[in-house]
Amino acid sequence: MLQDTREKYRLDYRNVVIFRNSFVLMKKLLFLLFCISFAGYSQPVKLSEEATISVITCGPWQGELYSAFGHSAFRVYDPAQDIDDAYNYGVFNFDQPNFYLNFTRGFMYYQLGVYDYKRFRDVYIYHNRYIHEQVLNLTQTQKQKMYEFLQWNALPENENYRYNYFYDNCATKMPGVLRLTFGDSVVFDGSYIKTDYSIRELTDLYLENQPWGDLGIDIGLGSEIDKKATPYEYMFLPDYVESGLDHATIKQNGVFVPLVKEKRIVYEERAEDAPKGLPHPLYIFSFIALIAGILTYRDWKKKKLSTWFDAIIFIVTGLVGVMLSFLWFGTDHNSAYNYNLLWALPTNLIVPIAFIRQPAWLKKYFLVVAVIAVLTLLLWPMLPQKLNIALAPIVITIALRGFIQYKLRKAS
Repeated sequence: MLQDTREKYRLDYRNVVIFRNSFVLMKKLLFLLFCISFAGYSQPVKLSEEATISVITCGPWQGELYSAFGHSAFRVYDPAQDIDDAYNYGVFNFDQPNFYLNFTRGFMYYQLGVYDYKRFRDVYIYHNRYIHEQVLNLTQTQKQKMYEFLQWNALPENENYRYNYFYDNCATKMPGVLRLTFGDSVVFDGSYIKTDYSIRELTDLYLENQPWGDLGIDIGLGSEIDKKATPYEYMFLPDYVESGLDHATIKQNGVFVPLVKEKRIVYEERAEDAPKGLPHPLYIFSFIALIAGILTYRDWKKKKLSTWFDAIIFIVTGLVGVMLSFLWFGTDHNSAYNYNLLWALPTNLIVPIAFIRQPAWLKKYFLVVAVIAVLTLLLWPMLPQKLNIALAPIVITIALRGFIQYKLRKAS
């Protein structure tokens, strides 16, 4: 019996020793794995002498409004390390928290996406968008420094950034990253810019085939974008990033040299017809103004108001005014100080309701609306904000209907 007890204790002790040794071995293995992972993180890949870093410019595509301005990205190519990646700052995630609420309020967060360059390139070729590559003139040290910055920027905790249409987008990231990486060693010479465009006018250049998209931008965005753009600010557009890099220099060994070492035409688009769309808004709104003119003449002759038409006009313009007020005061969409509120008065929404009760003040309201519309037309070229010319018939419509409503109400 005593012998069995001793044997049992001996076996238990042996199991404890085995367990303890296994636990110590597991701790060592985990520590070794941690060291390997940490070493891999703290020591990024060293680019070879064959490596190049390029800026990729992709041409506009009129299939969608967001693609009408083109696109920019970085390319890191190192055949010795089997690296050929596109660094794309134009990625957004629908699954991010409060995406739709943030989008509505103008708090849009984009992120840096890294994926195979050939896959990136082929998408743009499929949509017949030209691809130009500018190989940057960097020393080995500069290439490594920029590559490490891009790798750091692609980490999950660093990949997101607050997007702005004009001041922080996929195109502005190209000169922005170069400045962040190399500081004053990179100089952008804007003296080649001979035009004096505002940000709105630069946007208009790309929307000739999308008049409704242009109209939406011109209505929704306020006078903030009517300021004259500096040569550096031109680079919110990919085409101007390309030309800006062509005129940029970088310091190497105390001497400034051209920033672009080589330009390559990866793909040139085929000639094709612009996509068909709705009739130009100027034509449609002119037709509405023509109807307003006919109705105004008939109302004057018959001394009877076409209230149904005015209810539609004032509901629509009132809703536009409410939307613009929300964009101005409730969002960050570059929508402040919007002079479209001269014709799209939010108070117009009360007019259809007032038609039911016919209050005395309604007559004076129509006079005020008509006067504001006429002044808007007279001061159109001098306003701080460039209003879309397609809106002129709408303002004429408001002036006509406001005038006839006032005159017939006064006469009665």
